[in-house]
Amino acid sequence: MRTHLVDPIADPRWSKLIGSDSRATLFHSPGWLMALRQTYDYEPVAITSSSPSQPLTDGIVFCRIKSWFTGKRLVSLPFSDHCEPLVGAGEDARDFVNIDGLDQFHYVELRPTGPSPTVTRAPGGFQEADVFWLHRLDLSPSEGEIFQRFHPDCIRRKIRKAEKESLVCNEGNTPELLESFYGLLLRTRRRHRLPPQPKAWFRNLSKFLGDSIKIRVASRNGQPIASILTFSYNNKLMYKYGCSDERYHKFGGMQLLLWRAIQEAKEKNYSEFDLGRCALDNVGLRAFKDRWGASRSKLTYWRCRSGKVSADRQLEIAQQFFRICPPSFLQVAGRSLYRHIG
Repeated sequence: MRTHLVDPIADPRWSKLIGSDSRATLFHSPGWLMALRQTYDYEPVAITSSSPSQPLTDGIVFCRIKSWFTGKRLVSLPFSDHCEPLVGAGEDARDFVNIDGLDQFHYVELRPTGPSPTVTRAPGGFQEADVFWLHRLDLSPSEGEIFQRFHPDCIRRKIRKAEKESLVCNEGNTPELLESFYGLLLRTRRRHRLPPQPKAWFRNLSKFLGDSIKIRVASRNGQPIASILTFSYNNKLMYKYGCSDERYHKFGGMQLLLWRAIQEAKEKNYSEFDLGRCALDNVGLRAFKDRWGASRSKLTYWRCRSGKVSADRQLEIAQQFFRICPPSFLQVAGRSLYRHIG
């Protein structure tokens, strides 16, 4: 197969392709790619079999990552839970990544939402790299039916508690809401001994995604206690980030915000609420998402190693360091290191 490189931000054919393909998510969108480029200096590129004079009929979008810490990589896509290759049933992903200069990358990584014969059928080609849980909630039942499928104590009771406490929920895409969200994010990441994403990342998401992004904040007596960030795209709603003040967990702020998001999605006749990925060994987060009645499936990342050096060991060392470094250092570490770990 002869392939061609496309700029998915500048080339209008890319927007037309993702607009006509039901598999496309917000992660495929030019807005998400612009936020990645602006924040982390990644170079987005799409590989297609369509010639420059033709409409795009297929494509796989990547970011080129150049890092002194984790090496050169081609990832589809960094900081994206999943990113389906938009190829036809008879097309092979191996053919798309067989491009000149591939040996300069330590590896090429794909993040499809399910097992894909175009990725897995090649011994010595793409191999399993990481596996996560992916939770998705079907929104076709009525609102009442969806609510009854929630865990009676951990979800339904918490929602009623939040409503009884008269928590105030504000939502939108404003600098004020972003400040409240980021303050809670800093607290949450310190609690988990992890560096927070740089504030510039969320500013750029807010700037480039516009109405597709919504920040939701729950407050008690004027004090922000929980916040979530959701994306809407292609008749689906996606929960991407969540954070909270652990001192107020008993008031059910997170549960109320997620329920309000589900209610809004139902009002707009969305088909699905994507609750995102979690690590296989993160029992607490997995249980939390299970309690919303969401279906759980395996999410596998596939990797084709083109070089001799892997970033895995460097990332393991960094993660161990984050667990022992002072909380005050985590924010500085986040600003410096996130571009290396996408």
